[in-house]
Amino acid sequence: MRLGALGRLPLAVARAVLAALRGRLGALCWSLAPLSLHLPLPGWRRGSAPSPAAPAEPRRDGERDDAFPTPTSVNYHFTRQCNYKCGFCFHTAKTSFVLPLEEAERGLAMLKEAGMEKINFSGGEPFLQDRGEFVGKLVQFCKQKLKLPSVSIVSNGSLIRERWFKKYGEYLDILAISCDSFDEDVNVLIGRGQGKKNHVENLHKLRQWCREYAVAFKINSVINRFNVEEDMNEQIKALNPVRWKVFQCLLIEGENCGEDALREAEKFVTSDEDFERFLDRHKDVSCLVPESNQKMKDSYLILDEYMRFLNCRNGRKEPSKSILDVGVEAAIKFSGFDEQMFLKRGGKYVWSKADMKLDW
Repeated sequence: MRLGALGRLPLAVARAVLAALRGRLGALCWSLAPLSLHLPLPGWRRGSAPSPAAPAEPRRDGERDDAFPTPTSVNYHFTRQCNYKCGFCFHTAKTSFVLPLEEAERGLAMLKEAGMEKINFSGGEPFLQDRGEFVGKLVQFCKQKLKLPSVSIVSNGSLIRERWFKKYGEYLDILAISCDSFDEDVNVLIGRGQGKKNHVENLHKLRQWCREYAVAFKINSVINRFNVEEDMNEQIKALNPVRWKVFQCLLIEGENCGEDALREAEKFVTSDEDFERFLDRHKDVSCLVPESNQKMKDSYLILDEYMRFLNCRNGRKEPSKSILDVGVEAAIKFSGFDEQMFLKRGGKYVWSKADMKLDW
């Protein structure tokens, strides 16, 4: 049947014909998969939410077909689920979807082929999925199979056990633990309370495990209204992380502010002046890496749970199509990624533990 004839059929019949054609095309794509002919399916597999159509952009004079940023460093937020309720969280639990392991590995291999050198696994809380086994297998795959120079994880640390280090520690370059305060009452206010557990005590335990299992230790802190006056010099110097990443609290519409958001982070926001005063108070901490809202803007390549790049240029996260459907090159063009800002903020650094001179 010619496609033009569909217009003369009743609507129900036309839909049935289209559905049959779609099924045959999907089957053909799967049959060609072993040949690595990366044909996009008409809609994603295994229950994925369909990606919004990305508008076509006119090609500028002299623009090459391969003119797209290199995904040197990628942050893969493979889950949105978390056991904490941080009030300023900018990647909230809007879905419970997690890709099957083999599909996640396929996407990671595609990113490596496109030039990825560093992968950072984040969430949500990465250690929630299969009690850390899921992220452990991804870490091992990226280091052992893909041979990436750097593999890292960002976690709140509450679910990490020593047995995980014994099994997967050799494959992990950097473990970043989120710690916004060394005052447990402030942690409770922020949403990092663990009931009877102490977030700060757990931080020191994780620091010791990183020493024992040769994993570089990093701390991430979000500076907000509740901790902006805190003096963390003594505690940070005692923990001696390879990097102390200090972020200014950031608002993202649809995530932590706005009508459809799961958080109301406006009450956590601190001024540029207060953020600068916090940095000045800690200027003698050699591992300090400050990131204002301006430095963070568009300088991260973020993949969501469907492996879609998230474009934050308009103040909210607008997803591309999944790299699993259209490939890395087609998806990354709509990521909003500013490669120059990535380099300017120091996004490229010594990130492989093999190159670090550390006293384990």
